[in-house]
Amino acid sequence: MSKTKIGVIGGSGIYEIDGLQNPKWQQVESPWGTASDELLTGELDGVEMVFLPRHGRGHVHAPSDVPYRANIDALKRLGVTDVISVSACGSFRDAMAPGHFVIVDQFIDRTRQRASSFFSSGCVGHVSLAHPTCPRLSAACAEAARAEGITVHEGGTYLAMEGPQFSTLAESRMYRESWGADVIGMTNMPEAKLAREAELCYASVAMITDYDSWHPDHGEVDVTDIIKTLMGNSAQAKGMVARLPQLLGETRDACPHGCDRALECAILTAPDARDPVLVGKLDAVAGRVLR
Repeated sequence: MSKTKIGVIGGSGIYEIDGLQNPKWQQVESPWGTASDELLTGELDGVEMVFLPRHGRGHVHAPSDVPYRANIDALKRLGVTDVISVSACGSFRDAMAPGHFVIVDQFIDRTRQRASSFFSSGCVGHVSLAHPTCPRLSAACAEAARAEGITVHEGGTYLAMEGPQFSTLAESRMYRESWGADVIGMTNMPEAKLAREAELCYASVAMITDYDSWHPDHGEVDVTDIIKTLMGNSAQAKGMVARLPQLLGETRDACPHGCDRALECAILTAPDARDPVLVGKLDAVAGRVLR
């Protein structure tokens, strides 16, 4: 049994958590660089919460430039146990319409310019990503969203593209028809991979803003239309987040799906062959198994 501490990574249009008690913005030092912004800490319904604006306040970080490793490391250093990622996405399904939320349970990673692991030569680690999100945490997000009156789809495959450009029509059709993706975004990878390496429960909530470019009745993606939908989604997302403390409770047992024990058998490098500099950088992320 341990204390619950909820971390929320807010995407486009979400730059704070409403109703936090004792709110405080603070910088967290990380050996992986500077996080996207200061982190907002506080309490909601007796549960500690941490908020991190993924793109920084004012939306200053492009998807490829978000410091993903520093962000996850900073959340871990603050004692976060459960991470909820909220992000704007396009949809490949008629039924997943703008204004709906999708609780993502799978990913296809098409990013190529981002460091995607805390581990490397000198300390090699391999975690399982067969099920990259936490079912327990995802279920809580779905319940909170439904209580907020949001149309929710439980389960969906998120295609993570590099960006910052939107898809070509050929790409959009391929992702939808051949690859079976349901939503498309630019930020959940490598975020989900890094959360698993940091032994954090991770849930991804995709807020649908558009139909990408495949839909014959909607044409190409228009940022003006996206922003209009995004504003409504953001208000609903804040309401969803506000319901999570009561659903998750002040204390938590070990994750029944093993997210908090992902590194149990993951480190392959022998102790006497490990790079002490890299091991030092891994103190928060993997200290539990490296000490």
